[in-house]
Amino acid sequence: MRRLPGTGEAHLLEASLHVVIIGDRFIPAELYVDAVAEACGPGFGPVSGVEWPGTKAEQHAVQQVMERQGPHAATVSGEMLAAVREAEVLAVHFAPVSRTMLRAAPALRAVCVARTGLENVDVAAATALGVGVVPVHGRNATAVAELAVGLMLAEARDIARVDASVKAGGWRKPPGPGREIGGSTVGMVGFGQVGRAFATVLRGFGPRLIAYDPYVADAVLGRYSVARVDSLDAVFRESDFVQVFARLTAETERFLGAGHFALMKPTAYFVNTARSRLVDTSALYDALAAGRIAGAGLDVHDQEPLPPDSPWRRLDNVTITTHFAGDTTTTSLRSARLVAEAIAELAATNRCRSAVNARELGWV
Repeated sequence: MRRLPGTGEAHLLEASLHVVIIGDRFIPAELYVDAVAEACGPGFGPVSGVEWPGTKAEQHAVQQVMERQGPHAATVSGEMLAAVREAEVLAVHFAPVSRTMLRAAPALRAVCVARTGLENVDVAAATALGVGVVPVHGRNATAVAELAVGLMLAEARDIARVDASVKAGGWRKPPGPGREIGGSTVGMVGFGQVGRAFATVLRGFGPRLIAYDPYVADAVLGRYSVARVDSLDAVFRESDFVQVFARLTAETERFLGAGHFALMKPTAYFVNTARSRLVDTSALYDALAAGRIAGAGLDVHDQEPLPPDSPWRRLDNVTITTHFAGDTTTTSLRSARLVAEAIAELAATNRCRSAVNARELGWV
């Protein structure tokens, strides 16, 4: 008798599922294997894994392409196609799950993805084939929130630039007094899982927290001591720090632009740990280069890695990190565990309520 994760009821997992895992350089297959054994029992399976070929940098580059062009823009290896032939569940992180991959697995019932974004999965093809597509939510929220705080501190106190100066033989002092987070206004664009983790972490600093998210109820904002504002303009106008936590959709692509940066205080900072394509990056660059805002912290970029001659490398009021906000040991372990819990739910109930196509498949 096994307890179904996320419920108070015990369920007998009478039938095993054939699980195939495609690991990558971010979350290796063995982490999922261990998590499935923990969630479903050591006799569950068979459970097997293969690795998506390529270096970490190469896999990240392919993922960037898939974010724009979908899973069919990535190559599916012969080993991956052979591995899924008898799979009933396919677990992946960044590896592409194209129509070709789905058709190679006639017994497939679900694709479990160890992230929220599904750019690497052909959801329409999966739905047409009766295959559930199950993302996991909140897996890296704390990690991203913590880096967002780190970027705020780096900019407000000039930490990274002073460190670079000292290591280069100098002794740079910040150009002016630093800014404290306590007593400032921190505005969030989007208040999903990351925004909520960020508010929890930041509350101890003592700022005023505001957020714009028309899809979140007042009661949710209230639980995190966050005040609602009714427009993006208000976030940019009122904040000393603007944090971007929105999801990238057709509606939000490049929706933050020159008009918003013009509303910011000249002493304010802009931080983006979400997606670069949420922002008109040319307008942001112009605002920073002209000194119209104090600075920015950016973990996401239109081109990754930045070209050697990128003008962003020459700005002295930007802290740049290499799109690693969610990449922590804890995130990897949590991601594998959440995937394993989804597999246990499927084994126990023949459905996953959190599948993005659950309604189309009659799972809800």
